[in-house]
Amino acid sequence: MTTDGLQPSMDTSKWIAWVRRHQRWLLAGAVIALLTQMAIAMITTAVEQSPTIDEPVYVGTAVVYLEEHSLRYNPEHPPLGKLIIATGVAFTDPKVAPGFNGHEWELGKHVVYEAGNDPERLMLFARLPVILLTLLFGLVVFAFASDLAGRAGGLLALTLVTFSPDVVAHGSLATLDVPVAGFLLTSVWLVWRARRSPGLYLPLAGLALGAATATKVLSLVAVPVLIPLAVLSVWHARRARGLDLKTPALLIGRGLLAAAGMALIAIAVVWVSYLVVDPRLRWETPEGMQPLHGMRTLVDWLPFPQPLRDGMRFQFELEDHVWHNFLFGRHYTGSLWYYGPAALLVKTPLGALAIWLAGAAVLLSVRRLRPAAPYVLLPTALLMATAMVIVRDNGVRYLAFAPMFLAVAAAAVVVVRRRWVKAAAVLVVAFAAVSSLMTFPYYLPYSNEAFGGPENTHRYLLDSNVDWGQDLGRLADRLKKDYAGERTWLVYQGSGLPSHYGIDAADPLTVPSDQVHGVLAVSDSAVLGAFDDPMGRGGTGGGGQTGGATGDLAALIAGSTPVERVGHSMTIYRRP
Repeated sequence: MTTDGLQPSMDTSKWIAWVRRHQRWLLAGAVIALLTQMAIAMITTAVEQSPTIDEPVYVGTAVVYLEEHSLRYNPEHPPLGKLIIATGVAFTDPKVAPGFNGHEWELGKHVVYEAGNDPERLMLFARLPVILLTLLFGLVVFAFASDLAGRAGGLLALTLVTFSPDVVAHGSLATLDVPVAGFLLTSVWLVWRARRSPGLYLPLAGLALGAATATKVLSLVAVPVLIPLAVLSVWHARRARGLDLKTPALLIGRGLLAAAGMALIAIAVVWVSYLVVDPRLRWETPEGMQPLHGMRTLVDWLPFPQPLRDGMRFQFELEDHVWHNFLFGRHYTGSLWYYGPAALLVKTPLGALAIWLAGAAVLLSVRRLRPAAPYVLLPTALLMATAMVIVRDNGVRYLAFAPMFLAVAAAAVVVVRRRWVKAAAVLVVAFAAVSSLMTFPYYLPYSNEAFGGPENTHRYLLDSNVDWGQDLGRLADRLKKDYAGERTWLVYQGSGLPSHYGIDAADPLTVPSDQVHGVLAVSDSAVLGAFDDPMGRGGTGGGGQTGGATGDLAALIAGSTPVERVGHSMTIYRRP
């Protein structure tokens, strides 16, 4: 009896001892499992989705880089992100018509659908390098969080980021938002590590910062935070070795020199990204660009290639345009300062929101973690403030940094000694993971349970939050299956070519409404108020261009009966 009574305790002890002996392998297995499920989610999404609005431009530009070594397309963004896309595109032997000279949006359509390339294969291979890069950034999140809160904290942070619907959604696209966010996170992590060895980590941080800037020039807004943090890291490293204790001015001077070296490396990376495309840097400033005024004239003093400076001027012109937007049922023009936080509130799992806040609070309140707070929270706050003031209200993709940085902050909760806190953290993270799994594979239109899930996201947000043209292929499958042979009308908002997917549909906005009968398929963005886009990217109907939602479309919908939804981004109506 006594032996039997002790058996459970002995088994438990043996189990604990076995876990301790194999904890490294178990940790590696957990990391691999989390990254594998993320890879499956992203690859599945990449295979099933049609080209989103921005992707053909980047893919077309990548093909021109490979074939012509020309910088003439998409100058508003530096080359690195498109060079990354090109590493995948190169395996498809891409083609572009010799002498093609259309607009960048025409280039995208030409390369994807008209030049003889296989659109599905081309888009998948364009997306794969971004998927791989996103997985690597997951490892950066794990490493950064492990530095702060140990392996348990690293696993918690990695779980959050691998189950983040926004990271999965945009990490599976051939776009620039996740790459630039990941490079910025990597630069901050390396600056943090410079507290141990500045000579090793600050040059690496310069490489990462340069990669971010060479992907999207808006990354420069992080420099005013990264430079002081680099100085702080040098200060800490030398004080830890007992050096320069009596000469703080010298210590700060050393830090500034090290930070300057980091900045020079970043500048060199940007130059290299342009020279890789065209070693001769052939470039002519486009005619008709508006002159710069006020603080914007500082652009001419930046130590970057002329194509980048002109690209910044082009970005300024885009930002000055009056955009039409939508938030919480309200149509408006311009930007709302609170759009970014409001969109995150809708698009982030409730469990992740809760543990982000808890982790930030612990970072600020626990003494041993407090030194990390400036490295994690200040860049996040600066990037968020920039998005609230500068960035257009076109989607949380501009806030892709938030799920990454705040996953690192969330790891701090594991250092709290109370058992109930750790148990609550596990439950909250599990809730966030389940919420993400339930939206598979429709990550782009995700919204959390408080806002009704992905089927209701279009009631609160627009653009890349819901409908970025990704469901054209799914619509084609549905029409073939359930509506074969019926007269079809289409108002589509995106870059896909309906005819490529076998959709034989006309544009209902080009004929009197009393002639529109049968099946009517409409993108959510067209219904709720389409883009007012200076680039002419308007929704594509059955073969023409539409400017988006109009009174005619509203009347058509009012006289139609909704039948079903496709991919949470399009609605099929029946019109008598």
